[in-house]
Amino acid sequence: MSQVLIETSARHCHLSQSDLETLFGVGYKLNKRNDLSVPGSFAAEETVTLVAGQGQLERVRVVGPVREKTQVEISRSDADMLKINPPLRLSGDLFGSVGGKLIGPVGEVDLVEGIIVAQRHLHGDKKLFNQLAIVDGSSVLVKLANTDEVVFDNVIARVSQGAELIIHIDTDEAIWAKIDERTMGVLVK
Repeated sequence: MSQVLIETSARHCHLSQSDLETLFGVGYKLNKRNDLSVPGSFAAEETVTLVAGQGQLERVRVVGPVREKTQVEISRSDADMLKINPPLRLSGDLFGSVGGKLIGPVGEVDLVEGIIVAQRHLHGDKKLFNQLAIVDGSSVLVKLANTDEVVFDNVIARVSQGAELIIHIDTDEAIWAKIDERTMGVLVK
């Protein structure tokens, strides 16, 4: 069985270049705070405020690099607090999702759609997936390495060039399962 690092994917947003410039200024470039586990991704120094439903979330971390479309990933608890019902989706699947407003230091962006609760997913390099007979987009099971009592089902496999096996779960699931930065899982065939 293959070991899998389990990481918490806290609330964050991905911005398009045009929305980045609306929020932070023309020609603005993100400032890297730290690299993330998926190669090429990084947590930026920048944060924004999300206004949606009946509330707002401040200090929503921007994750780089910029993307084609702006999206916000929050937990179900965040959604309940805002009194919105975003769909459970994979990153990038935004059609018909919930809208809101992002506020930055220079401007605001109204989102017709783009707020989701992120579906738990497994990142891995294509070569690694091939060795393990995992197909991109398929569903796998991952259990905590130290117990048989916690199993994450319907973990969607996503090819990420150069990535080790890493499962991303949202904050609510991490709290429930008592996940920390060293928690390992086992891929269940």
